[in-house]
Amino acid sequence: MSEPDIDFSLKETSPNLGGGRVSGSEKLTSSFDLVEQLHFLYVKMVRAKGLPPSPCNPFVEVKVGNYEGTTKSLENNPDPEWNQVFAFAKDRIQAVTVEITVRNKESSTNVDKVVGKLRFDIPDIPSRVPPDSPLAPQWYSLEDENGSKGERGELMLAIWMGTQADEAFPDAWHSDAASVNGESIANTRSKVYISPRLWYLRINIIQAQDLVPMNNKRIPQVYVKAMLGNMALRSRISPDKSLNPTWNEDLMFVAAEPFDDPLMLSVVDKLSDNKEEVLGSCSIHLSKVEKRLMPIPIEANWYNLEQSVQDNRNNKEVRFASRLHLRVCLDGGYHVLDESIYYSSDFRATSKFLWPPAIGVLELGILNASGLLPMKSKNGRGTTDAYCVAKYGPKWVRTRTIVNSFAPKWNEQYTWDVYDPYTVITIGVFDNCHLQGGSNAVDSQDRRIGKVRIRLSTLNADRIYTLSYPLIVMEPNGVKKTGEIQLSVRFTCSSTWNLLQSYTQPLFPQMHYLLPLSVYQIESLRHQATHTLSSRLRRAEPPLQSEVVEYMLDVGSNVWSLRRGRANLERLLAAFNLLVEAWKWFDQIRKWKNPISTMAVHFLYSMLILFPDMILPLVFLMCVVHGASQYRKRPRYPPHMDTKLSLVESVQSDDFDEEFDTFPTSKNVKVLKKRYDRLRSIAGRMMTIIGDLATQAERLNSMLSWRDPRATSLFMAFCLIACIAFYLVPWRLFALGFGFFGMRHPRFRISIPSMPQNFFKRLPARTDSMI
Repeated sequence: MSEPDIDFSLKETSPNLGGGRVSGSEKLTSSFDLVEQLHFLYVKMVRAKGLPPSPCNPFVEVKVGNYEGTTKSLENNPDPEWNQVFAFAKDRIQAVTVEITVRNKESSTNVDKVVGKLRFDIPDIPSRVPPDSPLAPQWYSLEDENGSKGERGELMLAIWMGTQADEAFPDAWHSDAASVNGESIANTRSKVYISPRLWYLRINIIQAQDLVPMNNKRIPQVYVKAMLGNMALRSRISPDKSLNPTWNEDLMFVAAEPFDDPLMLSVVDKLSDNKEEVLGSCSIHLSKVEKRLMPIPIEANWYNLEQSVQDNRNNKEVRFASRLHLRVCLDGGYHVLDESIYYSSDFRATSKFLWPPAIGVLELGILNASGLLPMKSKNGRGTTDAYCVAKYGPKWVRTRTIVNSFAPKWNEQYTWDVYDPYTVITIGVFDNCHLQGGSNAVDSQDRRIGKVRIRLSTLNADRIYTLSYPLIVMEPNGVKKTGEIQLSVRFTCSSTWNLLQSYTQPLFPQMHYLLPLSVYQIESLRHQATHTLSSRLRRAEPPLQSEVVEYMLDVGSNVWSLRRGRANLERLLAAFNLLVEAWKWFDQIRKWKNPISTMAVHFLYSMLILFPDMILPLVFLMCVVHGASQYRKRPRYPPHMDTKLSLVESVQSDDFDEEFDTFPTSKNVKVLKKRYDRLRSIAGRMMTIIGDLATQAERLNSMLSWRDPRATSLFMAFCLIACIAFYLVPWRLFALGFGFFGMRHPRFRISIPSMPQNFFKRLPARTDSMI
């Protein structure tokens, strides 16, 4: 249970963006104009030459006050080349000079021999502001301990004052991570990751021919097993109990470019519950598989099956006359879902040929965090090594790790192209637990500190939002606020017409409507997609850990939660509160609580009955008036996770114990376990249905609530036009046309959703604020 005095609200901030040159209503002025400028002292160590013969393992030590960075030691190299950059935060520098020392690493003693030194006065160091060209490195003669220049050799380096906009910033050694050494340095740097392109691989299993079982006297029970990487699917047992079975069944995988793993197919005869026999197998390389963009039937092919038979000496691959009839294709017309539909950051098809034009640019400035809680213990005291991850579309960004700080300052800015306003950017904050021992650290997983979601359709174009978001995490003992993160966001629209037109387009590519997938298929394929992304991003350097990817993609969001189910039910009731209020008003009218209002309603009702042509114009006019009256009450900021809406402050400990229970449950009694899992599965589906109903009802209410200012403006314009049209055209003609249109012949119908459906599906709901 949380304490009642914890503040989970959203706060507006006033950071010094772009050095004070940017206000909240200005458009793009320069790169890094959505963050506060951080100044760094950069030292680029290039190479050395002419060192005395004695040094055989030279390295360079750069010291600024209490901060000290060293290059790698190069063995047996009198002319070493390092090409390393060191960055020292200017606000932490408490020295007036930079000391650069070339040392020889001594293996026999613990004291490294000094080869030569250099000193630079910090006030005399030049400044460099991008887009100026990088400062050219220069040769400097090394001095001895007394400051005299002898035969000490020369050192090539560049030293300058810059900001985080410098090209050297991402790959530099930072003084913020001075306590991190060795391989772990790579885990502290900021990086950009691109998700691999995902395809739906569809295998249509038609039939097999001339199978050769070991026992010809029994009736075969044959099915097909397909494997792609470590994912396996199987068909049903063929209803034809013969050596030429048929299936006509589809199996679907998620495949990621580049296609490393071949598709492995095996025809299996089920002999008993625990015994099977492989009658033949084949492999198909995905690079040779046809790609299709529309649901057009592709040509089926016969694939020869191979079987491994035991010889006296070794196994041999023997080709039989058995064949397998298949249709295999890569469906590029779908969008491969790796996120929840409600929080998705992308709806484009896999194939680039089907991508719509970009409608704008999203810019995110990750400024700082404050009040972070200690996430782990180091040397007997609590500490936090925080970094941020932002995900929008296929592009993931990771900020640098600020070591041992409860108020880290990142001030990093990133940009994405926007193709649809009904998308969500997700920003997560994590504690880096891989700073000791590099990527092979045995320590626990990176701990989640909190997450922020921002829906682009709730942002006004060309406006800078500077807000402080509370970081909230759910734990078995309740909800916890782990700090706050300050962000600056701007959505710049390149074409208002294209932006408004996107509200009338289908949310998904046409393939989703012409050849739809079932709910079970979508969930199964999403599980495959998240697993594939986790494994691929974990292979990057530095790796993006699996726990980070799964948290950002909301893996397990559909698992049953009693708290979330009650929250969705209350959302549904609150959304229909408008009907309750209308009934209360009518009840007051019919009970003559206010005689003047009752008489006015009687007069209005008489006019509508006597002049029915005024009904619809008056309804639409009331929508326009009500929408205009709500303009002053419109939300000023994009919505954030709401603890009250999610009921995390009012649940019992037993509810949290059930929510954080494993799935399947960890209960010992087998019968109880089966019943409990079945109940959770059914209840989870009911929870999803209630949430869907609540979402549709909230979308109705959002038409005039100005949560999406462009959608409300479009709906008000439609209502105004409809008001005039229904006033000028007789109602009977509208009723006749609507009836004939609803009963039109199926040949005049299309499978693509209509414009009103597309507009309604893009209206925001309160799912963005759910935890």
